[in-house]
This record gives sequence, structure tokens and C-alpha cells, in this order.
Amino acid sequence: MAGALLLFACDQPTPEQTTAVSVIGGAPQLRDGGRGAASEPDRVYADTIAQGLVRYDAAGQIEAGLAARWIVIDDGRTYIFRLRRLRWPDGRIITATEVAAALRRQIAQRSRNPIKPYLTAVSAVRAMTPDVVEVDLSRPRPDLLKLFAQPELAIVRRAGGTRLGSGPYAPVSADPLLLAPRPEPDRSRDKRNPAVRHRIRLSGERAAMAILRFRERGADLVLGGTFADWPLVGLAKVERSSIRIDPASGIFGLAIASRHGFLADVAGRTAIAEAIDRTALLGAFSQDWVATEQLLPDALDSAAGPAIGGWAALAPEERIADARRIVAEWRERTGSVPTLRLALPVGAGASRLWARLAADLLAVGIRPVRVGMGKTADLRLVDAVAPYDSARWYLDAACASCSPEVKAAIDAARIAPTLAERAAASARADAMLAADVGFIPVGRPFRWSLVARGLRGWQRNARAWHPLNHLFEPPN
Repeated sequence: MAGALLLFACDQPTPEQTTAVSVIGGAPQLRDGGRGAASEPDRVYADTIAQGLVRYDAAGQIEAGLAARWIVIDDGRTYIFRLRRLRWPDGRIITATEVAAALRRQIAQRSRNPIKPYLTAVSAVRAMTPDVVEVDLSRPRPDLLKLFAQPELAIVRRAGGTRLGSGPYAPVSADPLLLAPRPEPDRSRDKRNPAVRHRIRLSGERAAMAILRFRERGADLVLGGTFADWPLVGLAKVERSSIRIDPASGIFGLAIASRHGFLADVAGRTAIAEAIDRTALLGAFSQDWVATEQLLPDALDSAAGPAIGGWAALAPEERIADARRIVAEWRERTGSVPTLRLALPVGAGASRLWARLAADLLAVGIRPVRVGMGKTADLRLVDAVAPYDSARWYLDAACASCSPEVKAAIDAARIAPTLAERAAASARADAMLAADVGFIPVGRPFRWSLVARGLRGWQRNARAWHPLNHLFEPPN
């Protein structure tokens, strides 16, 4: 607590300070990325005490990780990384052989790494020398570095029953989880770098507890905030100057989880898209949350601009009238009221979202039923930040139960041998998905943090990612 209070008293950290960081979720653990999706505390922990070939800086840009530098040759089909001279916590030098083996394990057939589906172009990972790793691709991928920067691809070595990392910090105690800066060959003697003399106390906890702790100055930073817990920030009366909202890239909307009954026909799916008042829905949370009616935020690597469904050309009152017409025709044909199960997460924000969505659907004659995210549903909320800027990620994330034709178009974008063919295939898939109303866009992911005054290194960015080793460095 003393370290947290001291942070509010001055802008410049001192060697004795400890910054308290709380990430919304459970207790952080260093997990193997191959075991499946990790919690946000796990991801923050992995990024802090381990690292991949490259990593993200405070602005969401690529910086050196294990690799000091890299080159791209063969028209984007070969990446060559030269490693920095770093050591594992037990003193052993990190070798290219270890790094290559770890990467191969993460993209192996049995791996459940969530980044693996976007690395299918990787054909080989090999150690060329003790400090050079080469990655060969069957197809050009200019976005490979952004994928390698994800915490899920942090390189970890197993030693007995523990896992070791080489990140900017190292754990020095488990309860509480205290992290101390790890000396780096190129930075440890730089007196201008405050991170080399600053400790972090890291915890993962429920949003209500994290927000309350921050308000009472028992925490200096809260990460991992989403729409689901956003109302708690207002209830806690946190100072407005401490609240930060990221311009996160990604998708927030309803995936078609079942193409049966009312949702079997494009008309039924169109009625759902038309019924939602996006401006009122997101405005009930924050004026900073902007609605959208398209899946792609912009063209990205697609050959065309974002596709928009035909329903979006109608005025708001025309959309409601058309949705009511579609529902009335369904009732006349089937003799029943369309009932749809909506899978939503828990949380005060999720309940607020449910109330708005339910009111919109009831207004056009649809009976909604709320279910949990793990339950069988007809519509399922997708709320995800994009790990990299590719139309293929957006299309893949939105296609929960797409038509076979749309799935084939998305797969064509994945295996396209050239960037031009990939762009053309992505444009086709986006247009087909919009015409089929295979996903119902609502907005972009809403991500927030609570930041104490002294943490001048925190920066808004499209990845909504905030490395702890950059908290104390003023933006360039």
C-alpha cells in the first residue's frame, strides 16, 4: 500500500517503489500457449516474465523481444531473426535451437494455441546458427510479426516442474506475486530507464474488487476492462482523469450460432440486424463507443472497401417496419412467435446490453431468451480485439455458422498464393458474408483501463495492450 500511495505523490518513481497492477480475471499463471486460450491475467503475466521473438511496445508497435533484429526476404516468404544474447533465469544462454523448437511446438497439429489458425502459412522453423532463427512460409504474410508478438507465442522453457521465461521482469515472490526488473545487456546500465529499478505487484481479481482497490489507492493500474464491467466504474465514482479507453480494433456483434428455424433464411437474420438500434445501445454505455454496421473497420488487406448489407441502406424507421413485416410473415406461415436464445457473458454491463437488445427484439415481435456463453444458443456475442490487421481474421472470427459458400471463400483467402489473390478472395468473402447476413455487426470492442497519474508510459492503442515494462517511460 505504501508504494501505491507514494505513486500518487510524485511523477518520478524511486528505487523503493512498487507499482500495484490488477488485471481483471483470475490469479495469473504462466501457461503453455499450446493448451488453449488464456485469461487476460495469464496473458499479461506471460508478456511480462517471458517474450517471443518480438513484442509490442506501449503504442502497440513491434519492438525487439528475443530477436535484436530481423529481415524479410523472398517476397515476404522468409523471415530471419538474429537473437539477442539473453539468458534463462538459471543462467543458461538462450539458443536458436530452443526458440525454433518452442515455436514448432506451438504450431504443431496437436497444439491448441489460439494463434495457430493464423500461422498455417508457416512451413518450417529452423535454427540456422546458435543465434539465428529462420521462418519459411508457403505464402507471403506481411503481418507475421504482429502474430509473433502475441503473448501466446512467448518462448518458455520447462525446467523440472516449472516454466522459465526471459521477459523484462522476473518473479521474486509468489504470494503476493512480486516481479522485479531483469537486467538486460543493452539496458541494465541505462540510468535513464526507470523500469530497471521498479518492482510490480501483479494480481488478478474480479472487476468490482479491482475497481474498488484502485479507488482506495491500493492499486495503481487496472487492466482488462470490457463492456461487461464498465457500469461498475461509474458506480465506484472513479475520477474521470484516471479512466482511459482504447481505440481497440476488432469485432463486437452477434454471430449466427444456429441456422435453423427463424434464422434459417436470410430474411430472418436480416430482421435481427434491422431491429437493433446501435446508437442507443452503445450510447447507454459511453459516447466514446461508436456503432458500426460493417464487419471490417476499413479495407485492411482486402481488395475492396468494407461490405455492408442491403438492410443498412434503410432509414431507422424503415428497418423497424421491414423487421416487423418479416416477423409477421413468419408467424402467419408457422403459427408461432420466433424465439431466439442469446448467449451473453455475465456482468453488470452484459445485463445492460441484454436489456437493450431484448427491448429491440421484442419491439419487432421476436421473443429473446438469455443464456450463458457456454450454453446452446441461436445468437452468440463475439467481443474480440484483433491480434493483427487482416480481413481474414475478421471474417474467420465472425463466421461461427456461415454457409458453406462463405466458408469456402474465407478458406480461399487463407490459402491464396499471392497477396493480390488474397486481397481479391477476402473482398469476395466479405461481400458474401454481408449479403448472407452471416454476422450482425454492432460496434468495436470496448476496452478500458484505470491509470494512476504517475504511469506516464500508458498509451492508447488499437491492440488495447499495455506492456508493464513500458509503464514508467514517457511517450516519445
